[in-house]
Amino acid sequence: MRRGVICFFLLPIIAAQATQLPITAKEVGLMLRAGYSSAAVLQELSVRHFADTLDAAKEKMLIGAGASAELITALNSGTYSLSPEQMAIAQRQIADQAKRRALEAEASRRFNTLYESQLADKRATAPTTSSTSGDVIHQLVKGDLVCWHYGALAHCDDEALEKKKLIMLYFSAHWCGPCRKFTPQLIDYYNRVAPQHPELEIIFVSLDKSQFAMETYMREANMPWPAIDYQKLGGKDAIRKYAGDGIPDLVLVDPAGKVISDSFAGKEYVGPAKVIADLEAIFSGKSLSKLAQNR
Repeated sequence: MRRGVICFFLLPIIAAQATQLPITAKEVGLMLRAGYSSAAVLQELSVRHFADTLDAAKEKMLIGAGASAELITALNSGTYSLSPEQMAIAQRQIADQAKRRALEAEASRRFNTLYESQLADKRATAPTTSSTSGDVIHQLVKGDLVCWHYGALAHCDDEALEKKKLIMLYFSAHWCGPCRKFTPQLIDYYNRVAPQHPELEIIFVSLDKSQFAMETYMREANMPWPAIDYQKLGGKDAIRKYAGDGIPDLVLVDPAGKVISDSFAGKEYVGPAKVIADLEAIFSGKSLSKLAQNR
């Protein structure tokens, strides 16, 4: 039996300086499911406005996502709606943005396929080396890490990861209440120990249902560690294999990908605190091999 609590799985509106487009009903639903309150959505609507219409199906979807009566009334009343001319412009911009993202995702997929093919060829022709001294984790995430920097996501320089000896993969999501409770504790711990132990790094592996939700999570928590780019998660089966059946899930690995400590003992959930305790034992001088044997 598992112990602990876990989760299973414009302005004027379209001014040139705007960084975000007006909101659609679909995005309102995503915001609510990502943990935004109806009051917070109303505040966002007051800035970005509403570029959509609310029919019965969309209203049902929003109520199912947790929309309050006040939010539904505001959307139906047109309080935050654009003029017909502005809405037409906004909807074209939203459609263009969706096309750009689809093209970028396809380009990323093709690049990943090419990169993985080149990497496989390189590994096939490279001299055999001991896996205990490899950099498997670095190679799996190379070029695909992002960080929250100055209020936005930016690509990270992942070369520093080559020097890390202890890497914690953090499987988590904004929709998961226990994750949102644990993440600030993990951040406090990381900020305290990372300066003393530069051999340590955490990589956030999002199980969120959208890029917006992942970015919301990183922004609200102010995560100080890198994350795998949401657009690249689909090709990261080699990383996802480390995840258990529930979150929050911490997995401590060495650079070669060998698991040192895990939030799961087989199928039993023992929680991320166990991984932190094992990490503290390592910092106190306990050998990695003994911890791995005790898993």
